[in-house]
Amino acid sequence: MASLISSLKRSLSRLLILLPVLVGLCISPMSVGALYPSDPSSVDALDTSLHGQNLQNNEFVKYDLSGQDLGDANLSGSFFSVSNLSNANLRGANLQNVIAYATRFDNADLSDADLTGADLLKSFFTGAVIDGANFSNAVLDLSQQKALCERATGKTAESLQCGSVNESYIPASEGENKFNPGT
Repeated sequence: MASLISSLKRSLSRLLILLPVLVGLCISPMSVGALYPSDPSSVDALDTSLHGQNLQNNEFVKYDLSGQDLGDANLSGSFFSVSNLSNANLRGANLQNVIAYATRFDNADLSDADLTGADLLKSFFTGAVIDGANFSNAVLDLSQQKALCERATGKTAESLQCGSVNESYIPASEGENKFNPGT
């Protein structure tokens, strides 16, 4: 009787270990809707004009969109990671709530683009045209915000909060020492 119980315990423990593996093998992989440079279908899909297309909530991971015409496209809610949008036409594009981490916008045309609420950390905008662009509530690295403010005018400068960029920065040597008050 004791050997039967011991044998049942071993069988049950093996089944419990094997069960998640079997379940994992039975579940088919889920589509993530991302565009990866190694995916031939995503490259073929970009051979057509993207001007004015609805590309909402897509993922562009390590993707080269340099020189592409994305003018008036709806890219709201999309995710760009280590992507290249250099020299791209994004004139009038909807980039609301976009996450563009470590993305290159060098020499891109962002005229009249809406970047409201965009997370643009570690992204670069060297030479980008930003006339009429809306950066309200966008998150940028301070160095990029300052660089954009050097050439921003009107509503673009207001949306970048260019007036407060230099005012809010106080070097540590000049500010109050909160760790050792009175020093």
